[in-house]
Amino acid sequence: MKIKLLIIIIFVTALTLGSCSKNAVRNAKISTREDTLSYAFGVANYNALIADSLELNPLAMAKAMVDAKEGKAFMDDEAARNFFMVYMNERQENQNKIMFQDIIEESEAFLAANKEKEGVIVTPSGLQYEVIKLGTGAKPTGEQTVRVLYTGYLIDSTIFDQNIDRTAPAELQVNAVIPAWSEALLLMPVGSIYKLYIPQDLAYGANGAGDVIPPFAALVFEVELLEIVN
Repeated sequence: MKIKLLIIIIFVTALTLGSCSKNAVRNAKISTREDTLSYAFGVANYNALIADSLELNPLAMAKAMVDAKEGKAFMDDEAARNFFMVYMNERQENQNKIMFQDIIEESEAFLAANKEKEGVIVTPSGLQYEVIKLGTGAKPTGEQTVRVLYTGYLIDSTIFDQNIDRTAPAELQVNAVIPAWSEALLLMPVGSIYKLYIPQDLAYGANGAGDVIPPFAALVFEVELLEIVN
């Protein structure tokens, strides 16, 4: 169930009911075609929400509908939307943690072993990096655009992305990429090659990236900083 659809369901249904004590809800008469429409709407949408495994209290929903109609709701529309989005995002992340537990454990074990290797530096954020070549140029700032060559790996050494064509390097703004890249680029003098070992929370986190990078995956990048674009 999309968050947007959840919001639409609650908002529209909030306009349809007029009383909300437990007895009033149970004893409401279905007399007119509009009553039947309201009842059908409630059944269909409640069942749709339950099918999405949400634990909902129908009486609390009814109270919200009446409060909203009378202008007495303790949440405005923006607060309600924000609550939905936070709740659903947390719920999805918790579900993903269960589904991708193997990847989480493999990534954590990989990083724990890797940080003990000679030459690997660990920053306070948890980013690990290794200096393959130290350049002599300037270091970029967060607002600058840089040209880079890179290869991205999963921790099993599978390449998921690369740009090794020096005739067409990638251009990117330092503070507009994943957190690990932003942090690493600020450390790199032009001409450097760094190998980055990235925890999932500094990469693509609980969402992953398309079909290529699974949720909670640690990543490895080899990055060459060619120049700062002035």
